[in-house]
Formats: sequence, structure tokens, C-alpha cells
Amino acid sequence: MASSKKLEAIFFDIDDTLYSTTAFARKARRNAIDAMIRAGLRTDPEDAMQELSEIIAEFSSNHGQHFDKLLQRLPMRASAGINPVILVASAVMGYHRTKYTHLKPFPEVKKVLVALNTLPLKLGVITDGRAVKQAGKLLWLDLYQYFHPQAIFISDQIGISKPNKKLFAKACRKAGINPAMTMYIGNDPIQDIDAANAAGMTSVLVRRKGVPDRPLGDTKTDYEIGGLTELAAILKDDFAIDVVL
Repeated sequence: MASSKKLEAIFFDIDDTLYSTTAFARKARRNAIDAMIRAGLRTDPEDAMQELSEIIAEFSSNHGQHFDKLLQRLPMRASAGINPVILVASAVMGYHRTKYTHLKPFPEVKKVLVALNTLPLKLGVITDGRAVKQAGKLLWLDLYQYFHPQAIFISDQIGISKPNKKLFAKACRKAGINPAMTMYIGNDPIQDIDAANAAGMTSVLVRRKGVPDRPLGDTKTDYEIGGLTELAAILKDDFAIDVVL
């Protein structure tokens, strides 16, 4: 018997869904600290990392002056005699240099997106964060070409952030798709799954090995997978869509 479920689009989260944000951020921040030390900062790298982690927790990862605040919070002797702008510039360069070597999608992501592009489905992104930063991730990851250019929605551009269901509803409306015929794939039970469920979308929670679990939400996900290749069985069994992943 043919499935009664219809699917016209699949939207993806970016962070810790398409690539390991957690692993990349940890490596990039450590490289930034090491670059500051090479430029003359006198501090224990682990102490500086702990302080930086507290700054990010207090001011969010999108705050633009993490390293300035780090210098303010370290003892004055740590940067005495050094122009602070040199230390901050070193940190920024160290952080961004990491993108060349460590900012990569999860191993199966490109293969899955290539396969999904052979189907009559619109592929898109709904992500939280600063517009240029999130758009830059799609370009650095070399994933932009797999998504419909008019189906990329970033909270900073929309003016609505997760977990507000209005972000998801507005994305579907702008893409011209009924939420009931849309799947959303993300890794956060509250930010992604609760919001997608509230908007009337089919929700898929990704729980990858090595990626820390997020706090549980108020609603249950429609599907739970350990990687994107597991979508093949879901699409075939419940949506009558055959795809080789």
C-alpha cells in the first residue's frame, strides 16, 4: 500500500547537524589562544581556555569581542608591554586559519545531499545565528550548491530566533511549502524538534556519536537517527521515496 505521507521539502539545521560545531569550535578557540601566546601573551593555555569558555557562555558565541574581554579578565601582567590589538588580531587569525584544516562536513553529508538532489524535493536550511557567519559556514563547508537558493533562512535575517515556531512557519511560507509536507532535521530537542513540531513539520532528531546530547524538549521527535544515511529507510518506508544513500 502506498504511503499516505507526502513530502515536498527537507530543511536542515547547520550546527552539529551538517558539521561538528562542537569539535571545530573547541579546536579553533585553542588555536586562537596558542596564537596569542606566540604573539607574547603570558598565560597558561588551559587557564585562558577556561576563561574564554566562561566569556562565551556569558555573552554567547555570536558576541564580537571575545578576545578583547579575555584580555580584560586575565591578569594585567599577562599582556603588559604588548599592544592588545596585536594579541586580538593574532587570536582572530588563529581562529579563522582553523577553517582551512578543520571546518568540514560530517563524512556522509555530501553524499546524502547529492542523492537527495536527484529527487523532486526542495532542500533548504533553517538556522540560528548571525547572517554572514551562518552563510559563511555553508560556503566554507562547500554545501551551498546543494540547497535551493531561495530556501536558506537565517534567524538574523528573518528577525525571529529558535525555538520560536514562527521562524519555521515563515520559512515554509517564503519557500511556498506546506509545513505538513516538510521535514526538518536538527540535533537540538528544544531549539529544533520542539519548534519544528509546533510549526507542523515532520521532525528528525540527529544524535551523533561524539556530539554532546542537548537537554530534552517538551515534545517527541517523529524520527531519531544517528546519521543522515538513515534517512533512506525513513523516506522509503513512510514516504514511498526511493533513494540510495
